[in-house]
Amino acid sequence: MKFEKSNLVGIANFKNGLPMQKFQCEKFENGIPVLKIRELSQGYTDSSSDRCSMKINKDYIVKTGDIVFSWSGTLMVKIWSGTTSGLNQHLFKVTSKKFPSWFIYEWTKHYLKKFKLIAAGKATTMGHIKRSDLMDSIVFIPNYKFLSQLTRIMKPIYDERIKIIKQNQHLNCLKKEFLTKYF
Repeated sequence: MKFEKSNLVGIANFKNGLPMQKFQCEKFENGIPVLKIRELSQGYTDSSSDRCSMKINKDYIVKTGDIVFSWSGTLMVKIWSGTTSGLNQHLFKVTSKKFPSWFIYEWTKHYLKKFKLIAAGKATTMGHIKRSDLMDSIVFIPNYKFLSQLTRIMKPIYDERIKIIKQNQHLNCLKKEFLTKYF
């Protein structure tokens, strides 16, 4: 089987977040939580999360199931399972109109160790990677038929994964509520 050769930027769009402090809620607007590295790491937003206006461009809105990649500071890639949020700077929302989410997630995750080494080698206080690092990351793309067969296997696994993560978060919320109520 022949594979087409590309790179991460060739299979997905890496949309950088906004400096959300410039998009604060207007008077009497509740807004939406801001997704920062802390929230990405814990997998959810909470009452201590900053809030931003719901009027931001929809490209900067992150919903359950979206892929989010932290490219600065703590490098990580996750499938967002929290609530609808505004994408903060130093985070990429990773999307593709051509390839399934599981495919771009797995390839991004594949290069995470390399990206962490690149970031660690930077002589700055907060290591990061550049778009050129994404472009230097080779991706092999199977033919359409094989990719479709893989997707029939992988999509239900990823859907179940999101469901389990959300159930765990719900149980953690119940646990916190129980502990604050009775202890």
